[in-house]
Amino acid sequence: MENTVITEVDIIKLNLPYKEPFVISLGVIESATNIVVKIHTNSELTGMGECAPFVTIVGETQETVFELSKQVAKLLKGKNPFAIEERLAEIDRAVAGNYTMKSAFDMALYDLLAKKAGLPLYQLLGGTNNREIITDMTISIGSPEKVAQDALAFKKAGFPAIKVKLGTTPKADVARIKAIREVVGFDYPIRIDANQGWNTVTAINTLQALSKYNIEHCEEPVPKWNNREMAKVRENSPIPIMADESVFDHHDAFRLAAMGACDYFNIKFSKSGGIYNALKINAIAESAGIKCQVGCMSESRFALTALMHFVLACKNVVHYDMDSSLMLDADPVTGGIQYQGKGKWILEDAIGIGAGFNEEFLKSMESVTV
Repeated sequence: MENTVITEVDIIKLNLPYKEPFVISLGVIESATNIVVKIHTNSELTGMGECAPFVTIVGETQETVFELSKQVAKLLKGKNPFAIEERLAEIDRAVAGNYTMKSAFDMALYDLLAKKAGLPLYQLLGGTNNREIITDMTISIGSPEKVAQDALAFKKAGFPAIKVKLGTTPKADVARIKAIREVVGFDYPIRIDANQGWNTVTAINTLQALSKYNIEHCEEPVPKWNNREMAKVRENSPIPIMADESVFDHHDAFRLAAMGACDYFNIKFSKSGGIYNALKINAIAESAGIKCQVGCMSESRFALTALMHFVLACKNVVHYDMDSSLMLDADPVTGGIQYQGKGKWILEDAIGIGAGFNEEFLKSMESVTV
């Protein structure tokens, strides 16, 4: 029997507009500018992956991912797609950093392996499809009146929690949360995300000022390189601290855990380089007694489906920030996770990742085959 090898790779720019501009402390996002890769083999099997570069966080753009993906595709051609560890190690040796680009290939390789095994990806990873996964909904930076209006709308829509983007001035950030609490009540779960927007003193002062508003946790209060200061913030914060931009891969996770810098990790494939490293991050977290959240950049429902498989295999993941596709004004994805309303996602069993894209839609996008 002929050995399975990679024969060619399609690299596709996936452009999806947002329903409305999304504002965080690092900038404004008006559309998802993603990349899809489709790995073909000399058998009937294909594997697909998607990544969502966001330049102010990962330093990658759609254009850089598109160009580097051509080099990676050449590297992979003629090789066994099922030897995932070998393939990912080759990519790591050939390209430093660029975790977002790597995550698309990682996802496609796992899709292929699960299809080869004849299993849904979560089963290949050792999981079971028996958990209720309900996402929070994110509110971008705006006036107190606007964020309060959004919060009330999301509560009425049945989302179990909201995540509020902060990271401006203490006065403005506190005003936003105060306005939200006045309309949603005291018990409705609120999470906050500063996206590195504060310095140490501002972070401590703001978090202490927010302590009376019953906040579940705060993501990335200070710049991502400042792990020592994040540990200081955590020591002085009445609100638990979650590492996001400061935890890209498993090496970051080990360092942060050893420093006692945070209470949670936020795992995103576009930071971790994909599923392979995400599993390592979760294992370190579990060993250190740190719970995890999964998050997203601007991924479509395809990449969120892959993320769902990961969640079903990792019970240490207890918070779900899987709302990116709900903010997009187009959904070209076929199969995959289905939104049930009130924040609830369900995954019907299918082989591999179990999702794809409308072929006509993809044909309308710029692409190259290597």
